[in-house]
Amino acid sequence: MTDTLSYPDVTQWAVPFFIIAILGELAWIAIKGRGGRYETRDAVTSLIMGAGSVASGIALGFIAWGFFMWLWALTPLNLGTSVLAIIICFVLDDLRYYWVHRFGHRIRWVWASHVNHHSSQHYNLTTALRQTWTGTFSLIMIIRAPLVLIGFHPALVLFVSGINLIYQFWIHTEAIGKMPRWFEAVMNTPSHHRVHHGRNARYLDCNYAGVFIIWDKMFGTFVPEQDSEAVDYGLVHNLASFNPLRVAFHEWVGIWSDASQSGLTLRQRLAYMLAPPGYSHDGSRDTSETLKEKHLARHPEDAGTPGFN
Repeated sequence: MTDTLSYPDVTQWAVPFFIIAILGELAWIAIKGRGGRYETRDAVTSLIMGAGSVASGIALGFIAWGFFMWLWALTPLNLGTSVLAIIICFVLDDLRYYWVHRFGHRIRWVWASHVNHHSSQHYNLTTALRQTWTGTFSLIMIIRAPLVLIGFHPALVLFVSGINLIYQFWIHTEAIGKMPRWFEAVMNTPSHHRVHHGRNARYLDCNYAGVFIIWDKMFGTFVPEQDSEAVDYGLVHNLASFNPLRVAFHEWVGIWSDASQSGLTLRQRLAYMLAPPGYSHDGSRDTSETLKEKHLARHPEDAGTPGFN
């Protein structure tokens, strides 16, 4: 089986588009006086996080690549590089992304890597660049293994994953309202993804899609943006810090602090690493489930509405 297949680094090609789009969004907000807000310190933090993510990818990318090529050497299957193969790989990789993203919100060890993306209290195109420095350590690369084992070359898998990430850039904006209904029905959009970035009880743990929102509709995690409830962006407990090191590593520090407490059982220590964010052995903290329950206790009229089904 050939191991010399290569594709262009589409994320690098997209950098000029990212810059132009951010400047365009800034101009739109300034001219129209609506469509979001920029805060200099927040935007700079997001840009630093993006640069750090690229640097960590260069420094540690050999780990994931070595793992994928090891799998490629094991499999007797090769689905080739036809247009149809690329399309199928793209769709399956987006399904893979849905589950990676869902695990990222439901398993604290993975959340520690993903949380920085949600740490901004603003929602603009720079937020899309607020990416992790520690993705390799979450070991979530394992979820890509089936794509390689069924016959998609690792280079193709990474290529379609890059296209997926580029698509997700433009949906991090308030400058675009609702798209046409047919598009909203199938694709991930700014409206759908705004909801995902909300800290409102209604909007917690939903809309994990990368490109196709149909995955959320299939697996019961879709919540539409409500005209009656504006999205409140950020974390349930916001950091109140623009320090990139704190943004990148605060949850890893939190895991260590929690799991190393004295007097815990092994199961409790593991739960601080693997249970959903908000878990505590004594019930002193709130998970997304308990936050929703407390909201409904205060607002029983919301029972049965989107996000509280």
